[in-house]
Amino acid sequence: MSGAQGAGGGKPPGRTPGSVLSGLAVAVGCVLFLGGFVWGAVLYKPYTVPTDSMAPTIGQGDRVLAQRIDGGEVRRGDVVVFHDQVWGDLPMVKRVIGVGGDRVECCDKRGRLRVNGKVLEEPYLRSDEQASSTTFSTTVPQGRLFLLGDHRSDSLDSRVHLTDEAGGAVERGAVTARVDAIAWPLGSWGPVGRPEAFRALPGGVSQPGPLGLILVAVVAGAVLILAGAAHGPIVRRRAGSGARRDRAAKGKVAASG
Repeated sequence: MSGAQGAGGGKPPGRTPGSVLSGLAVAVGCVLFLGGFVWGAVLYKPYTVPTDSMAPTIGQGDRVLAQRIDGGEVRRGDVVVFHDQVWGDLPMVKRVIGVGGDRVECCDKRGRLRVNGKVLEEPYLRSDEQASSTTFSTTVPQGRLFLLGDHRSDSLDSRVHLTDEAGGAVERGAVTARVDAIAWPLGSWGPVGRPEAFRALPGGVSQPGPLGLILVAVVAGAVLILAGAAHGPIVRRRAGSGARRDRAAKGKVAASG
């Protein structure tokens, strides 16, 4: 009876600290990885820009990540996704130049916009392009936004609708999201920044969304999952190598004896 217990009835060895840590790493990694994806899906939506009107900031066909926001959160300088029946049936992407009460004028002697009398430096424009090929001066109605594309010579924007009842301005409620980053193509990947020129105006600029934190959570989760999953095979490989060395050593001892 006792011999049978010694041969095959003993208790299996307990879990090692390494196996416990690897299991914990996989568990935490799954929470971060899946949680990051869920968080991102709730806050962001992908959108493909159909035209070249936002070049060079965003090219035609680029895939962007836009944070779902309320129109009341929009600030000057934001690149927003909006839908307005007067402009067309499809969502569009433009940059916010003026908000309710702003006086937007173009152009000064150097071809630059003025917002509330202040010259607006726009480094996101093409180097060979003025702020507008047509002159205009308008006051944005309260609760509305004056929107322009960055490719001013190839953008149908608020300037085209200046004769409309709202003077080309779009309701804040028409905005559904704010572009935070370009996701595709990889060569253009990166955040869409907030222009410094708008910081000096009342209200300043908006703060970036949590996209960076979401990416960190997803990447960290993936690393933890891979590291934890690799622990078992590494331990088994090391154990196998040690067993082979022991057998070889015993063989040498037996041969010499």
